[in-house]
Amino acid sequence: MLAGTLSRIEVDLDAISFNVQAYKQHIGPQVEIYAVVKGNAYGHGSVPVSQAALAAGATRLAVHRLAEGIELRKAGISTPILLMGYTPLDGVDLIIQWHLTPSLITIEFARALSARASSMGITVPVHIKVDTGMSRFGLLPEEVLDFLRELGDLPGIYPEGLFTHFATADWVDTSFVQQQLAIFNDVLSAAKRNGFDLPVCHAANSSAAMRLPETHFNAIRLGIAMYGLDPSDQWLPGFEIRPAMTLKSEICRVRDLPPGTGVSYGRTFITQSKTRAALVPVGYGDGYHRSLSNRGSVLIHGQRAPILGRICMDQFVVDISAIPDVQQEDEVVLIGKQGNDQIRAEEVARLAGTINYEVTTALLPRIPRLYYRAGQPVYVNNSKD
Repeated sequence: MLAGTLSRIEVDLDAISFNVQAYKQHIGPQVEIYAVVKGNAYGHGSVPVSQAALAAGATRLAVHRLAEGIELRKAGISTPILLMGYTPLDGVDLIIQWHLTPSLITIEFARALSARASSMGITVPVHIKVDTGMSRFGLLPEEVLDFLRELGDLPGIYPEGLFTHFATADWVDTSFVQQQLAIFNDVLSAAKRNGFDLPVCHAANSSAAMRLPETHFNAIRLGIAMYGLDPSDQWLPGFEIRPAMTLKSEICRVRDLPPGTGVSYGRTFITQSKTRAALVPVGYGDGYHRSLSNRGSVLIHGQRAPILGRICMDQFVVDISAIPDVQQEDEVVLIGKQGNDQIRAEEVARLAGTINYEVTTALLPRIPRLYYRAGQPVYVNNSKD
């Protein structure tokens, strides 16, 4: 516990390790794992999560933006790091400086990268993304072969990888995934027929890697499930994964409210009888969803305490009338286990009308992260940036 701090996120690094190892056992030793740590490792903290994932058997990391890759390099991580998103032309020097692997979709960027790399006498690995049905980032299938030919004329660039991303891998119906997979296989086959050796091919996210072995190729990208969050809301995981995050706080006030008392902004909740209430110092300024107002609940003494009224920027009120002996500074669990009950990120997402990805990724650096191994704290990130 940090002095003067009531709220914190506890990250179980053993759970991260367990989940990586579970996937490694599932996919077999010939398939590499990209640990996807974009978005501050889905809110869990990119540096300690990356270190735990690599120690557990992941061999590569994937982020979206240049700054995310640089952060990992500054932390001393030397493993290959793929930038899955767009990098502007002025990022060429930083890619080279920090030994990052960009995803290419424009010849202009490729030429700039080639010129800088060849002038330094080095070769930079690059990956090419194929848009097989997401309609976001990536080359259209019919553009890939010509792009590879153009890259072949540029010194200092090594086309190491080809990848795509599935739009509906989390659905029970896999028909569109199979369409995308067929397109990707056609592109890969055409590349090989024309003499292009792309040693790293990856398409599967957590969902596809769990259910569809034909999507594994020689690498998968392990994102949401690495954090112990369900990769789909349409089907249950095929093997055990363990949630890594617990969001905790402490009660900062307890009092009795008489009947007819309005709670929080807008008086959206009015007490109908005497109500014992507790104040929890977490709010939407921490990334806790305001849409949980009058809907969500927290755990106190292992029991559910419903949220009363609107969630504010820094705090909200809960009903503890049915929970005896609650005192100031008693522990509150907003996400995670307490006693015999558990509030999962998936439950919070359902009530907030969103997905589990957003529930954890939305939690801001304002809440310090504490990292645990075997139940003991090993690292604290108390950044307020």
